[in-house]
Amino acid sequence: MHEFWHLLVWSSVAWYSSVTLYVTIRGALDIREMVKRLDATQEEEDDPTGGTTQR
Repeated sequence: MHEFWHLLVWSSVAWYSSVTLYVTIRGALDIREMVKRLDATQEEEDDPTGGTTQR
């Protein structure tokens, strides 16, 4: 019976660790994308031509 609980605990630890790692990686990628979009929006607002090219 001891082996069952040992296996259950370590399986739970492995599952929790993998979910935490997945959320960390996806969150970092989402934050990176959000910052890129915010930078692009800021550059458009700072552009005196309104994002159009002058000819």
